[in-house]
Amino acid sequence: MTNWFNTLNESLSSENLVESWPLGVNIRYNETVQVVDKGVFISVYRDERGFYERPIHYKTKMEDSYINII
Repeated sequence: MTNWFNTLNESLSSENLVESWPLGVNIRYNETVQVVDKGVFISVYRDERGFYERPIHYKTKMEDSYINII
């Protein structure tokens, strides 16, 4: 199982989350972005080399939103 990916799309595809990611929400180097879409919480980290970590995701009751965490 791969845990690091070259692109955000590859990372999201590894967990079937591409459709849940808002269009235009990007991740800078050394940043984590958290998204809530239709009851699913998603967190993706991008390291200093530009690789994206496999997303963490789970069901939640939070409202749809996103936040960048540096």
